[in-house]
Amino acid sequence: MSVSLHLRARVCGQDERYRPLAETGLHGAFAQTGGAGTLADPALYTVTLRNESGAPWQGVVLAELAFPHKEPRFFLPGFLYGRNRGEAPLRVDNRFPRLRRGAPQLPASPFWMVRGDRLSHPAAFALDGRRLYGLSAGPYLVNTQDGRRLWEPGVNGTLCGYAGFACSLEEGTLGHTIGYENAPWLFVQSHDIRERAPLGPDNCLTLGPGESFSYQLAVYDLPAPETRTVYDAVEAVYFRWHQPPREGAPLREATADIAGAIARDGWLADEHSYCGIVLEQPDGSYYYNRIFSISWTNGLAVAEPMLQAALRLGDTAMRAQALDAICYIAANARNPRTGLLYESWGPEGWHNRGWWFDGMHTRGHSGYLAGQSAYYLLKAADWDERLGGTAHPDWVALAGSVVARLNAAKNGDGEYPFILSEETGAGLEYDSMGSAWCLAAAALYAKLTGDRSGLEEMVRSEAHYYEAFVARGECYGGPLDTDKAVDSEGVLAYIRAARLLHELTGEEVYLRHLRDALAYEFTYKLCYNSPLAVPPLGRIGRSSCGGSITSTCNPHIHPMSSTVLDEIAYLQAHAPDAYVAARLADTLAWSRQCHNTFDREYDYGRKGWMSERFCYSEGLQSQKYPDGSPASTWFALMPWAGASLLEGLTGDLWDPAG
Repeated sequence: MSVSLHLRARVCGQDERYRPLAETGLHGAFAQTGGAGTLADPALYTVTLRNESGAPWQGVVLAELAFPHKEPRFFLPGFLYGRNRGEAPLRVDNRFPRLRRGAPQLPASPFWMVRGDRLSHPAAFALDGRRLYGLSAGPYLVNTQDGRRLWEPGVNGTLCGYAGFACSLEEGTLGHTIGYENAPWLFVQSHDIRERAPLGPDNCLTLGPGESFSYQLAVYDLPAPETRTVYDAVEAVYFRWHQPPREGAPLREATADIAGAIARDGWLADEHSYCGIVLEQPDGSYYYNRIFSISWTNGLAVAEPMLQAALRLGDTAMRAQALDAICYIAANARNPRTGLLYESWGPEGWHNRGWWFDGMHTRGHSGYLAGQSAYYLLKAADWDERLGGTAHPDWVALAGSVVARLNAAKNGDGEYPFILSEETGAGLEYDSMGSAWCLAAAALYAKLTGDRSGLEEMVRSEAHYYEAFVARGECYGGPLDTDKAVDSEGVLAYIRAARLLHELTGEEVYLRHLRDALAYEFTYKLCYNSPLAVPPLGRIGRSSCGGSITSTCNPHIHPMSSTVLDEIAYLQAHAPDAYVAARLADTLAWSRQCHNTFDREYDYGRKGWMSERFCYSEGLQSQKYPDGSPASTWFALMPWAGASLLEGLTGDLWDPAG
């Protein structure tokens, strides 16, 4: 292999430098026990640490893999992709970890160290010179009943400390730490960034006099002709470390509880809409934060899945609610100057100034919401005609006219705009994976109407999104509130588009692209169940595996990735694959354990309530209990979050006996 391994350490109470282990009073060694460094057969090393002094030793030990480097791109799943757009301007409102050479300049640094449970998979990779380098080891330590300290899937024991992962752009290294640091900063969220904390008992390895500790490190060094080799590497790590999620509520029960709560407590009849956020008041009443949007965090992203749920459950009142919301949008949202749909509304009328407006850089319609709202209008029409017996040609025509306007605004690469003018509909800003929703809408319109006149242009657009984003393993520009951070959200639109293009053409290339896009999304989907100490999730014993991290900017699990359960199942039906089957099972199981199965199970709300936020690590723990202690979820009913699960649970996987 072309890599080398080194041990360094930082001692508690000393400066921030990591010194060769011999200079720290600790003895350490690597012993290779097998393997060739390939994905199927990684090189396995036993790392042994021993305190040969007569005094306790406390610090963080860094096992470092150095590789020949020129211009490496790093992949720490769920945390860092490429350079996390360190090449882009830094002076933005939402800050997230970025890699850039030179002295650290918030939020960019030439190196990163992070607690192990911040990653979705316990591994770190780098691509350089058409080779893939990587290492994998446990993200936390457990005290077993027989007195050992280790981490292995399924081992019963008590959490006794965290490990960590590291990378350095300038030095060309990857690292695994026993003990951990968040350096040079800890990003709790984009507006809560904390300085490097001093070492202490909570984040250090402690070895008594004469005590030793050992663990296994897997090392990878193999040819990588393309970036997608990283997806293969994550797949290998998944099978090495996988822990299945616990079983949640039965499918039909989960659907009825979630949909029932949204219909009962999240519906605003006078405004023909679902609420954005419902919060409990101390006196037991509810506060309704409307934050109306045509889709994404409200509107059609709630109404269409609620329609699906109503049709599956045979609930006519719930169906009438959903149809009311869809009809209200279809009748009122059109901007006569552009032919596109306005994105929000309120006492001042319809407009494009949703709750995210002041975080944008360009005013106008967004490609994300324009495409997604057209897609959900079409999907609602299809479902209600097939299962409800009612055709909605007006919805189809409206969505088709929006698609035509979006098609006219594509740039020379075939990419749809990130932002369009609200005066003319012209494209103003591009460079975004989120605008792939426009492609998904165009493909669904072609499927439902049989009009394939735009197929050649769709093929060109799909090729652009694949090459520019999916094939690079760096999708960004999904959520409108993250300053185009690398994320898992925008690719969900492309996943739908690739599936639809395969349906339209039968071409195998779209199955391959669909698998790559899902493999990218799976890099955000946790493969093991992180030890959740913070309530309520820690108290409940809720699983992390099967949930997907939102983005490199918003470090929490939210349920939007469950919306593509049908697309995962579609790929599995057409190209059976053990990895896809396992991810499908994880996602389905995770999706049935996110809601209150009884009143206040999650320390708030009624049966069926759920929020968008599930904190699997230190990230986004901003909610507080009344006594000021941290909570690992948001105490709110958020209809769009529940609807994300409903879209997946009530789709093609529906089992009326479930």
